[in-house]
Amino acid sequence: MAIRLNPYLSFRNNAREAMQFYQEVFGGDLTITTFADLKASQDPAEDSLVMHALLVSPSGLTLMGSDSPENDYRPGNAFSISLSGDDGTDLRRYWQQLSDGGTVTMELEVAPWGDAFGMCMDKFGVPWMINIEGRGTTNPADISLEDD
Repeated sequence: MAIRLNPYLSFRNNAREAMQFYQEVFGGDLTITTFADLKASQDPAEDSLVMHALLVSPSGLTLMGSDSPENDYRPGNAFSISLSGDDGTDLRRYWQQLSDGGTVTMELEVAPWGDAFGMCMDKFGVPWMINIEGRGTTNPADISLEDD
């Protein structure tokens, strides 16, 4: 079971442009999902903004990014470390250890895209994102958040 460590970049209203640039630099496949695609926007002005972009290069490099809400965006600190994969046991353990003594900014729970997802800042101020793949299920309720 693979777990991937990926940089996750935050942008202010130009994530699409930035990720398309990185695609030109590194090549590969770019997938972009907007806030409207997942019905995740509280503000219609955010509908066209990027909720999640994923670039996978032919050499195996993975880069992710999104447009951040105004109150969450700080140039120079606009990154998170993303751990993702299908090993729910290890990823849940990482989540518990990284969030212990830190701040949970989004509980680890089933997300609109069908995976379990959570965000926290560890006790050293490093932001983390954990994504446990839904194991091919189309029903988010089928993803167990309990230990495997």
